[in-house]
Amino acid sequence: MGGDYAPAEAIKGVQMYFEQVPDSSVHLLLIGNASASEPYMPLLEPFRHRFTFVEAAELIGMHEHPTRALKEKPHSSISIGFGLMHKGKIDAFIGAGNTGAMLVGAMYTIKAIEGVLRPTIATPLPRVGGGFNFILDAGINADCKPEHLVQFAQLGALYARHVLGEEVPKVGLLNIGEEEGKGNLLCQATYPLLKELPGIEFVGNLEGRDVFLDKAHVIVCEGFVGNVVIKMAESIYDIFKVNRGVQDSFLDTFNFEFYGGTPILGINSPVIIGHGISHAFAFRNMIEITSNIISSDLMAKIKEHFKVN
Repeated sequence: MGGDYAPAEAIKGVQMYFEQVPDSSVHLLLIGNASASEPYMPLLEPFRHRFTFVEAAELIGMHEHPTRALKEKPHSSISIGFGLMHKGKIDAFIGAGNTGAMLVGAMYTIKAIEGVLRPTIATPLPRVGGGFNFILDAGINADCKPEHLVQFAQLGALYARHVLGEEVPKVGLLNIGEEEGKGNLLCQATYPLLKELPGIEFVGNLEGRDVFLDKAHVIVCEGFVGNVVIKMAESIYDIFKVNRGVQDSFLDTFNFEFYGGTPILGINSPVIIGHGISHAFAFRNMIEITSNIISSDLMAKIKEHFKVN
């Protein structure tokens, strides 16, 4: 029921996924209002064995207060989803609804992995030549300490290695200059810690012009800066593709629907948050990336890493 075009686009995205990915081992629980969903459910009739519908009588609006909404609406799709995950009934949870409610549910129901100071959101940025770099944090940790950025680097590297297949992930620190010693106090204190961090290839400072290049698979910064960067990237697509009609294959990858949603890294189970204006293609891709996260056993690898470190 999440997003501006729910439930139609979510159901169409499920249909698209089922048609394009014939892997019957992925079984989806569709949590939503039956009467609102009924006009679109015939689209899924050929795939009846691949999903289960779960009734959710209540709806959390996009602008409701997250904590209050979760408490006062236990029969909403978000509340039910996190309840099912807490009981071990589902392996992962995807939602494009109230972002705050998704974050609160993830933090207080699923909780952070032991040893993780602050979970983070990793958001893709298109890379010239193909693929994506990942910037983290992308908005939930506006103020950070050096030890937080170090953990973001570790979480991002684990994601890049095990889900994206980068054997030795390159990690860069977003800064106002390339030279060591540049930047604010946070960057100056973080640089030497990343430089000595085992298990990653630290490539040093990155400037804003580097975020779309093949210099680092993982770009680390505090959430205030990260969110500004990703919103700027989204505006590039809107300005040139949507408003000016520019046709370019690289520009197409600036469309957030190409990657679908962003994973919350550092919590005990996979949670993927989609954009509020997600259409079917975004939902289809959210399902696929979530399936890849589960198949890679990423959560177990993160837990093992922070147990050791």
